[in-house]
Amino acid sequence: MAVALYFALIILGFALLIKGADFLVSGASSLAKRFNISELAIGLTIVALGTSAPELVVNIISGSQGYSEVVFGNIIGSNIFNLFLILGVAGTIYPLAVQKKTVLRELPFLLFVTLILFYLVNDSLFHNEPLNKSSSIDGFILLGLFMVFLIYVFYNMKSGLAEENNIKIYTPLITGLRIVGGLIGLIVGGKLVVDNAVEVANIYEVSEKLIGLTIIAAGTSLPELATSAVAAYKKQADIAIGNVVGSNIFNILLVLGVSTMISPLQYNSELNTDMYMLIAGTVMLLLFMFTVNKKKLDRRESFLYLLSFIGYMIYLFIRK
Repeated sequence: MAVALYFALIILGFALLIKGADFLVSGASSLAKRFNISELAIGLTIVALGTSAPELVVNIISGSQGYSEVVFGNIIGSNIFNLFLILGVAGTIYPLAVQKKTVLRELPFLLFVTLILFYLVNDSLFHNEPLNKSSSIDGFILLGLFMVFLIYVFYNMKSGLAEENNIKIYTPLITGLRIVGGLIGLIVGGKLVVDNAVEVANIYEVSEKLIGLTIIAAGTSLPELATSAVAAYKKQADIAIGNVVGSNIFNILLVLGVSTMISPLQYNSELNTDMYMLIAGTVMLLLFMFTVNKKKLDRRESFLYLLSFIGYMIYLFIRK
C-alpha cells in the first residue's frame, strides 16, 4: 500500500513538472520579447536558476546531513542527465539550431568549470593528499566564478532579441504569474518525485551513491527535461540549449558552491568515471556546435546522446 502511494505522488510530481515547465517557458519567452532580452539570456538565467532549484534544495539538505556522495552524485548525475538525456530528447523532438554567437562562449565556459571542478575535488590525484574533499575555499572559488558568469550574462543580455514571431506576449501581471507559478510547480513537482523515489529506493535497498547518480539526479533533472522538451516542441531552441548549459553551470558553480560553503564535503574518487562521462558529454556538444551542421544539434547527434545515455545507465547498474 505504501509503495502504491509513493508511485501516485511521483505521478503527481510529473504532472506538476510538465505544467510548471509550460508556464515557465511561456512566461520567460514573453519577458524576453517584452523587454528586448535575448531568449538565450533568459534560458541561461531565469529558466536555468528555476530548474536548478531542486538540486540546490536537495544538496543543501544532503550536505548538512553528511551525505557527501549524494551531493556529488546529484550534481554529476544531473549534469550527465541534462546533456545526454535532455538534449537527446529535445533534439529528437526538433533539431536545435542555435544562431546566437554567445552560445559559442558559454559552452567553452561550461567545459572550463567542469574541468575546474574535477581539479578541485581530486586532491589525492593532483596534490597527493590522503583525502579528496571540497573545502570552503573551493566553494568560494566556485561562487566567485558564478558571479563572473552572471556579470557576463547580464552584460550581454540585450545582445540579440529573439527572432521568433510566434511568441505570445502576456501582460506584465500574467507574465509574472506564469514565471512564478512555473517555478513553484517545478520545485514542488521535483520534490515530490525525488522524496518518493528515494522512499521506493530505500525499500529495495539501493546504495547511496547509486541513488545520487540515478534517482535523485533524474528527479532533480526533471524540470530541465520538461522545460527543454517543451521549448523544443515550441521551436524555441535558444531556451532549450540555454537551459541545459545554464543549468549545468549553475549546478557546478552555485549549487555545489553553496553546498560546500555550508558544509565541507568528502569526494569519492570512484565518481571520477562519472566525471569523465560528464566531460566527454560537454566536449561532444562543443564538437557538434563547431562541426558538421554548425550551431545545430540535429536528430542524429541527439540520438547519439540517447544511445550514450542508455549505455551509461547499463554501466551504472552493473557497477552499482
